[in-house]
Amino acid sequence: MGLSQVEIEKVKHIHDVDSAITYLFSHIEPSKQLEEALSFSIEAHKQQFRKSGEPYIIHPILVASIVVSITADESMAIAALLHDVVEDTSINIEKIEELFGKDVAHLVEGLTKIDLIRDSELIPSHLNERLATSALTFRKMLLASIEDVRVLVVKLCDRLHNMLTLDALAEHKQLRIAEETLVVYAPIAHRLGISFLKNILEDLSFSYLFKEDKHHIDNYLDTNYHAIELKLNDFKEAITTLLIKNGFCEDDFEILSRVKHRYSIYLKMQRKGVSIDEVLDLLAVRILVKDDVKCYNVLGLIHLHFRPLASRFKDYIAVAKDNGYQTIHTSVFYNTAIFEVQIRTFEMHKTAELGVAAHWKYKSGASNIKLDWLDNLQYQNESVEEFYDLVKNDLYSEDISVFSPTGDAYTLPRGAVVLDFAYAVHSEVGNKAVSALVNKTKSSLLTELNNGDIVKVVMADKLITRCSWIDAVKTSRAQTNMKINCNAKVREIDVKSAINMVATAMSLSTHRIKEWFESNHCDSVASIPYDIEHLKHVLHRYTSEINKNSRFKNFLSRHRFKLKNTQIAGLDIYATTNVNDVVFDYCCHPKTGDEVVGFLAKNKVNVHHKMCKEAYKKLENDDPMVYVAWAHQKIFKYKLIASLHNEKGALAEFLTYLVKLNIDISTIELGKESENYTKYCELGFESKEADINILRVKIESKIKVIQLIRSDDAYKN
Repeated sequence: MGLSQVEIEKVKHIHDVDSAITYLFSHIEPSKQLEEALSFSIEAHKQQFRKSGEPYIIHPILVASIVVSITADESMAIAALLHDVVEDTSINIEKIEELFGKDVAHLVEGLTKIDLIRDSELIPSHLNERLATSALTFRKMLLASIEDVRVLVVKLCDRLHNMLTLDALAEHKQLRIAEETLVVYAPIAHRLGISFLKNILEDLSFSYLFKEDKHHIDNYLDTNYHAIELKLNDFKEAITTLLIKNGFCEDDFEILSRVKHRYSIYLKMQRKGVSIDEVLDLLAVRILVKDDVKCYNVLGLIHLHFRPLASRFKDYIAVAKDNGYQTIHTSVFYNTAIFEVQIRTFEMHKTAELGVAAHWKYKSGASNIKLDWLDNLQYQNESVEEFYDLVKNDLYSEDISVFSPTGDAYTLPRGAVVLDFAYAVHSEVGNKAVSALVNKTKSSLLTELNNGDIVKVVMADKLITRCSWIDAVKTSRAQTNMKINCNAKVREIDVKSAINMVATAMSLSTHRIKEWFESNHCDSVASIPYDIEHLKHVLHRYTSEINKNSRFKNFLSRHRFKLKNTQIAGLDIYATTNVNDVVFDYCCHPKTGDEVVGFLAKNKVNVHHKMCKEAYKKLENDDPMVYVAWAHQKIFKYKLIASLHNEKGALAEFLTYLVKLNIDISTIELGKESENYTKYCELGFESKEADINILRVKIESKIKVIQLIRSDDAYKN
């Protein structure tokens, strides 16, 4: 199932040839061809050494070891042993084919091709320039030109070993290789579904690129290690007891636990603008069962016994991700913490950990397997359509009484947490709450309260914004105050963005623009980042007013402040200068639909999530900004009634097909079963397809359509 953290550490600390060979053959039986390839590679690299002074041959042997640990494929292992031979020695591809056959030669040629593309597309390391843009081009070139996905898998293993031995290089090279890994290789591992490789590559890169943030996260996790372990073990025991009590045998399931990996924690903090203790899915358990129906049995038990966070439910079993990933995701409250719960079968777990590599490790003779989803790897769509909106409110609510240390009683709904109590006392107490004592025991602000609890809230000196906790509190008072705080934070960012945008467009200082806004009592400044027409109006008005002053006439005759519209990477960009490229920065990785801001650097726009702290630093620094918004596409609403065959998996198969049609389902309802059909499967959905006849033909190729109408057409309602 890939390499564990212990195995990764073992690979990192192998520094001699004999140990490397022993490690390789602990993962794969030695065959004649594999031993010949090993001898050939040792001979070819015998005069070569790495920067650390170690014999170079250790590297290809350990890359081959990583390859076989996740694929058990001999051809890929041999290719890994030989992957640097053609480039670094006088041996050519024809010689490789003569000695080891066409398949190995084909893989080695593909690996050599990657290095050629890298040399042509990536900014040279001696240039003092960020390589994010050229790395994106390099990634697209790889995905478009490497036809055999096995080549990419071997290259990922090669990159993993390079990252494990990065300490031997100079700091500037460490940073560039780490940046390349984060922008190019980790996303490829993600698209191939090899999650363990993606996570390791991201965390290793993170440790070089954001050392201070990595130290902060490590320090938090180390300090809270025992508390975290206790919480995870306690929750695992509670689930085990629950499942056994409800008819599961101990052999029917396995429960794994984990803390979210470092780079994911960092990204969540950036995207949400929160601290580490506000990351809701920091703690997670994974429940493995024997078949998919049991996944839903477990889900039902979990939701019935632990209060779920309704907005955090995702069903990737009914509708799998494009790369084959299948798992149910949910989040629930338990004692003093929120846990992410993932439910999948043992088979799904293999696919989730190894992705495409699972086809070689677990299916004999499948090395030439063709997977349809690989054809679409070059597209940058990160998300999968989500079909279910399971907003489950409590069926009933009963009150509890909670007391302050002075004996004042507060009535709260059952399920309320400490933060609800803090806001019940006073909005300022809630806004500045930092920790609490429940019955004289230190507790989290998300601790669920019980009848009769005595609660003391510890306050900070200033307001704390907690945008990601709004769904975690129970009372409307807490939610309302938290939304007000979040809106104020967003407004502050919007006002700063507006001032920077206008200042950039006018080539003036932000101080001058701010003074002008204040003198003209512009109350709608915060709407400028959302409304391009308002931005144009403000620029026109400013120009007109200054033009009345004769001192500026010559200046204005030489400068025209007309905004040019450019569409790149699904974004509408308005700037007074030419824009020829867009970079989505890896400090926050904004996704389609996220609120974003754009900073101008030469003719490139660096796009950040609005809540990103790196973006906020740029805002404070008055960095040049331009107007950015996701390009609008018209969406059409439909209603479909269809007859669905009454057979196992029919609904899941049909919904998976709708994903491929880029259909977003909003409602789904099944009628009664008859002998041959589950009649009247009724769907409400949205599509970018305006022609109902084209849509009908596509859907009818998969299912019997009884009725299809446009629900946003007044004449059809």
